[in-house]
Amino acid sequence: MAISKAKKTEKVKLLAKELETSTTAIIGTFSKLTVAKDYELRKVIREAGGKYRVVKNKLAAVSSEGSSVAPALKGLKGVNSVAFTSGDPVALAKVFAKWAGENAEFQFKLGIVDGKLLSVEEVKALAKLPGKEELFSKLLFLINAPAQRLVTVMNATGRDLAVVINQGVEKEKFAAA
Repeated sequence: MAISKAKKTEKVKLLAKELETSTTAIIGTFSKLTVAKDYELRKVIREAGGKYRVVKNKLAAVSSEGSSVAPALKGLKGVNSVAFTSGDPVALAKVFAKWAGENAEFQFKLGIVDGKLLSVEEVKALAKLPGKEELFSKLLFLINAPAQRLVTVMNATGRDLAVVINQGVEKEKFAAA
């Protein structure tokens, strides 16, 4: 069924608005994907803070013009879908890769993160990286560790002195003559 020109223009504007703020996109292809599986995929991606669209190739190329994900959406062939986010690219890649691993109907084609095109292997490698929250917690630990060690060393002197005095008192070494 053909789509009217007005409907195409509306779809292009809607997708362009969504892609405008996106910094990450993962493009994939699927065959024999059931409605239930498609709904499940959309739900998983939504929970990761992303959006998912099955796109017409020409409309995707026109919609992405001027956005950071434009190189990934040019020259697509076959049935394609795109998951995109302006948030954490690792979170999107993780949930998408996990779902794709469990469902053979879906395969990655390519990805783009901050204007850099990623191959299928790089998308899978991105999914194995720690997420933003985990990286922040590791960074804070590394920043905090030297201060904790310094405080431990400074407290050790006073603690050691107290232990020596306590042992001297117990053995009555400080008895008055």
